[in-house]
Amino acid sequence: MKNVIVRRQLRILVMVSALTLGVAGAGSAQASAAGRGCPAGEIFATNNTAIITDPADHRLKTRLTRFDREVRQIIHTNGARPGASKLLDGVFWSGDLKQATYERSREFDVNKVGREGLHHIAGVIAKQYHQESVLTFRCLPRTSPETDAVEIHASGVSATRLHDALLANPEARDELGGGSVTLDKRLILVAPLADLALAQKFTKALGVDWNKAEVRYGHEEFVS
Repeated sequence: MKNVIVRRQLRILVMVSALTLGVAGAGSAQASAAGRGCPAGEIFATNNTAIITDPADHRLKTRLTRFDREVRQIIHTNGARPGASKLLDGVFWSGDLKQATYERSREFDVNKVGREGLHHIAGVIAKQYHQESVLTFRCLPRTSPETDAVEIHASGVSATRLHDALLANPEARDELGGGSVTLDKRLILVAPLADLALAQKFTKALGVDWNKAEVRYGHEEFVS
């Protein structure tokens, strides 16, 4: 059950991006400058296998420092170059528990790597940390035949606000599963392209100005 939650999380989290950046999202959401914020790969991962429902749980205070070092070593050992890493707070809806769950994870930039290399690295991480699957996301042009997902970035969102908005929107919690925010309150939301309208509506409910949101298009893949 925990791994089902992690899979939903990783619709929003563990990601792989190609160097080609997607164009702007629906409406007037901002486009990214080519190559900005979209390295050869991004991996959002956790070593947690527990179900956490208490937002005050001490496990949510960890900075995953050792995990950070270990994943960087995995990336290096498998022929890629580790880049920056960000600590994330996630809030996710558990259909089995009928309540919100919480997760601490990290986002890793991966350089000097191709599609197959990232797929392999994600598989190693999933196996080593007992995750049912790890999501990869490659940034692609909006018109690419492989494009089937979006990655939305928006500032000014706290974990508390994300939690409350998720509980207030049954459709979003069932279809999107949840989301994650950086420690400086930047939302990261990955969703199927078919759910872009729902993701936009949910993001607006979080108080985000959609005109200032950043939308990238690409392909998502769950790697086990």
